[in-house]
Amino acid sequence: MKLHQRKPLLVLLTLGLMAGLLFSFAYKNDKLFAIAKNLDIFASLVRELDSYYVDDIDPDHLFTVGINAMLEELDPYTEFIPEENSDDFRLLTTGEYGGVGALIGNRTGINMVLMPYRGFPAQAGGLRIGDQFLKVDTVDVSNKETSDISRLLKGPANTAVDVQVKRGDDTLTFNLTRKKIVISNVPYYGKIDDQTGYIKLTDFTTNAAADVRKALLDLKSQGISRLVLDVRDNPGGILKEAVEIVNLFIPKGKEVVRTIGKIESVNAVYKTSKSPVDKDIPIAVLINERSASAAEIVAGALQDYDRAVLIGRKTFGKGLVQTSVPLSYNAQVKLTTAKYYIPSGRCIQAIDYSKKDENGNSSIVPDSLRSEFKTKNGRIVLDGAGIEPDLKVDSKSFAPITFSLVARNLIFTYGNEFFRKHPSIVPPSEFEIDETLYQDFVAWLEDKEYDYTTYVEKSLEDLNKYAQREPYFEEIQATIEALKKKVSHNKEQDLITHQDEIKEALREELISRYYYQEGVVEASLKHDEEVIKALGVLGDQQQVRQILTASVKK
Repeated sequence: MKLHQRKPLLVLLTLGLMAGLLFSFAYKNDKLFAIAKNLDIFASLVRELDSYYVDDIDPDHLFTVGINAMLEELDPYTEFIPEENSDDFRLLTTGEYGGVGALIGNRTGINMVLMPYRGFPAQAGGLRIGDQFLKVDTVDVSNKETSDISRLLKGPANTAVDVQVKRGDDTLTFNLTRKKIVISNVPYYGKIDDQTGYIKLTDFTTNAAADVRKALLDLKSQGISRLVLDVRDNPGGILKEAVEIVNLFIPKGKEVVRTIGKIESVNAVYKTSKSPVDKDIPIAVLINERSASAAEIVAGALQDYDRAVLIGRKTFGKGLVQTSVPLSYNAQVKLTTAKYYIPSGRCIQAIDYSKKDENGNSSIVPDSLRSEFKTKNGRIVLDGAGIEPDLKVDSKSFAPITFSLVARNLIFTYGNEFFRKHPSIVPPSEFEIDETLYQDFVAWLEDKEYDYTTYVEKSLEDLNKYAQREPYFEEIQATIEALKKKVSHNKEQDLITHQDEIKEALREELISRYYYQEGVVEASLKHDEEVIKALGVLGDQQQVRQILTASVKK
């Protein structure tokens, strides 16, 4: 092309570039003007409210409500953290705080100890599950919110706090000394059988990878040759910890996850940086619908490298990355800055918060728009809806009578009374609810209220409600009533029919009184369907190889 022929093209390109830059500049200025304008309007509004509103206003409360309402338009993970909530936020991210080391909560309108953590001041000082809070120091907390009691119990390490509780008919006072509380991400690990190790990973706070590494090395020293890693009900946490946990099983230099956002500074590729502890040990990872975020990165990366068999149910589907940004006056905002993509290239985010219907509901990625990706061995995996297991295990449903006994805190209350009468029980792996103990529980229930509606009874109630709208209702009313009487539940019979699952709920409740969180996890393994499935799979290495190759259909 000759020079004079190229000139018009160069002029057009130059003009186009200038127009684009001007448009971008104008758009940015318009956006900044809109932000400044609306901030001025908001500040003016609050000033006028403070001057003219008939009652006194609380500016802190109004601003917090306004900020939270604004953030609700985005996604549920972007949140404002005022200065007074910074300790709670620090606990979520680091697992550390100054306090007495106990999980507290409200049962049937009463604030009580739900679980003292072993080795910390609450447990060492004598507080027990079921103790009802009366006072913290000189403050009457019997009618306080649980969050207020928690705040009073926390404080600098090595400071004293008096806790008054009601236990049965007794009122007791404990003088505790607060300590720096560091909650382990691995509340339990151990051997399920002679060859299989088990690690329960509940969080991804600071030191999660170190906790898993320590457990893995200890189990290997005990001679395990296969591993079950349990991330069920794990809400996730620090991304770096997830990368380091994957690195325990994946060679150095492998990509684990990449983050991609609107600005360059949040874009990053995270790779394994160390030699693995064991790159060959067969692994089963247990997942469910409450496994999210960092838990999904670990499960997804190990699946993408065909390094582990995933067992359970589809995970939550949180493929968004949050960053904490400091604000004025020690406040913070935790905001979504990027999406993450695991080694196959898929993003597992299940909900599109940028698209909402007329009712303000966010949309779920439809199956028709999910894209296919491939694992290292060529297995097909999909994006857009969490991590799907290689072997599915349906969720366990409980009979209405079991649900009622748990929801009404009857099993919990019986556990408190049992603990007061029995100073010790055998280890968790040996403890069972025998017939004598179960009949004692049944007798204890005789004067307790725990009525419930069975699934069939609920269906008949619905049928009766809808049938009343029909002109022929009178003709079938007698039949419906006869059916109601026929299927009406018998609590005594249900206690026999569903005794296995009631015994299991009772067993774990009683064990928690003596062996705390670790004991509950250990006790649950014997009857855990996903654990049993994992043992069967890991015991057949030919099946493991078949699952982790592309030729096998899921």
